[in-house]
Amino acid sequence: MIKEASTYPLLFSREQIAEKVSELGAAITRDFRGEKVVLVGVLKGAAIFLADLARTIDVTCTFDFIAVSSYHSGAQSSGAVQLIKDVDQSVEDRNVILVEDILDSGVTLTFLHRQFQGHKPRTMRVAALLDKPARRRVAVEADYVGFPIENHFVVGYGMDYAEQFRNLPDIRILPEEVIARIEAET
Repeated sequence: MIKEASTYPLLFSREQIAEKVSELGAAITRDFRGEKVVLVGVLKGAAIFLADLARTIDVTCTFDFIAVSSYHSGAQSSGAVQLIKDVDQSVEDRNVILVEDILDSGVTLTFLHRQFQGHKPRTMRVAALLDKPARRRVAVEADYVGFPIENHFVVGYGMDYAEQFRNLPDIRILPEEVIARIEAET
């Protein structure tokens, strides 16, 4: 299936992604010069983005992860967000950058904003590699955005469909017929 995926329409190449991630890291470095940040990756999709982003940030940073679910292995969000894993370290009075693979409906990000209010961070910012405003159901925005995209279902660079395609180095559009074939197989 991965070999076949290299034929899916390319949205962003690994080179384009690397350049954009470097730009985001430079912006975060400027904004937090002389301070420390905690990068909180939203599992599983943002893990690769967080790793690459961290290497482009020139301020002291630590990592943590949070896991939520709203897709339940399908292509459409259920709309109900569940917290699966909270942060392991205290982020009270710390600069937190929530690292997301894609900002879509805004439902998950709104849930996470509420979740983090209870943790009382000094600052809370959001870095999203992709922003899909056409699907927005809740008015939220990221502070650092890599690429705005049209309403496509995308895979690769950590993003999946039914846990497949995360290891693609590029970001590709998943064709509807592939989604239908995967759903028929499960």
